Amino acid sequence: MAKQNAPVKKNETITLTFEDLTHEGNGVGKIAGYPIFVPNGLPGEEADVKVIKVNKRFGYGKLLNIKKASPERVTPPCDVYYKCGGCQLQHMSYDMQLEMKRNQVKNVMQKVAHLESVPVHPVLGMEDPWRYRNKIQIPVGEKDGELITGFYQQRSHRIIDDMDTCVIQNELGDRMVEAVRRIATDLGIEAYDENTHRGVLRHIIVRTAFGTNDTMIILVTRTEKLPHQTELIKQLTETYPASKSIIQNVNKEKTNVIMGKKSRTIYGEDYIYDAIGDLKFKISPRSFYQVNPTQTKVLYNKALEYASVGPNDVVIDAYCGIGTISLFLAQKAQKVYGVEIVPEAIDDAKINAKLNGITNAEFVVGEAEKVMPWWTAQGLRPDVIVVDPPRKGCDEALLQAMIDMAPKRIVYVSCNPSTLARDLRILEDGGFKTQEVQPVDMFSQTNHVECVSLLQRETI
Repeated sequence: MAKQNAPVKKNETITLTFEDLTHEGNGVGKIAGYPIFVPNGLPGEEADVKVIKVNKRFGYGKLLNIKKASPERVTPPCDVYYKCGGCQLQHMSYDMQLEMKRNQVKNVMQKVAHLESVPVHPVLGMEDPWRYRNKIQIPVGEKDGELITGFYQQRSHRIIDDMDTCVIQNELGDRMVEAVRRIATDLGIEAYDENTHRGVLRHIIVRTAFGTNDTMIILVTRTEKLPHQTELIKQLTETYPASKSIIQNVNKEKTNVIMGKKSRTIYGEDYIYDAIGDLKFKISPRSFYQVNPTQTKVLYNKALEYASVGPNDVVIDAYCGIGTISLFLAQKAQKVYGVEIVPEAIDDAKINAKLNGITNAEFVVGEAEKVMPWWTAQGLRPDVIVVDPPRKGCDEALLQAMIDMAPKRIVYVSCNPSTLARDLRILEDGGFKTQEVQPVDMFSQTNHVECVSLLQRETI
């Protein structure tokens, strides 16, 4: 029934003029008022498009040929950009990427949060929006008797085997992945086959500390035993003597989840160190740590500015991770309380506090939405709450706990504008006023955007 109502048919080739962009970066064109979404199309362009999916209200197309190009179109430097899908915006100028992300945030602020008058500032972009990622995790496969490494092709589990490099990953990480692949092939270590659930090496993960040059290699295997382990370590450390840590992570499950629960250090330390500003942080294999160190400084500086913490202030940092934001706050506050559900992260946070000589930060393992009401019952009254939740946003119980605690200010750091807008609406209804929103480009060349928002309690 749906297809009969549409002015186009599946597999039909049409000429389309793009008028707009979706928040994912797809071009939007219309035929008789019927919207068609096309990856890699830019506003103002005219193109031949193949219709690949038709719904009642909209369709999807594939870009075949650009008849009239936008001045904002650029040639992607990545050879596999149109196969990969890890980046979505390499075909548009960086200025246009930043404008698109700002519009995305403004749009949800108006439509979801109903905050038409709240300032959404221009996105804080990067001077060099390439080679910024400090963590690379890449699947391993096999072809013609050799190991291959590469990201999955869009909407598939087929590894792109002609991928030599990733232009948003740190170059050292790139080279280390290639070294593991080459050495493992020479030693005859088998790649994991997800169809048969056989083989050994599933993923290679490399973490690089930009502030200290420490590197960690994590080899994710299906098996407890890592064949040719001694020789593998010998060759890897000879190739990259600066390697501080080589970890084997065992994932026996038939799953898309990359890492298993069990890790063991097979060379060097259990962790690496990195520095942000004048603070040093210990990073374990499973630690959450921002992937763009350059922009992390920008993000945290803005969060600290919004928090405006004084020497008598008590602060709560919800979803504190390994204590990165907490310890910056603790340098200015009377006391900081951090809460995080991952026990290993809290262990790291406590070590990071000692490492930096910070004694006024206290870290607790638990769900923020349960710990914070308990803190309220104990009489804890924070002046400032900083919250940095996962993409799904804050639990309703946590939002209510924040409202009940009635701090002077809330600083909400978010990697998902939609859930941010949803939660801001709840906090607004609970007596807080959103003052401003600052987007930060943490994930250049992709359609993701980070935001820092400042809310103040309305005086009654």
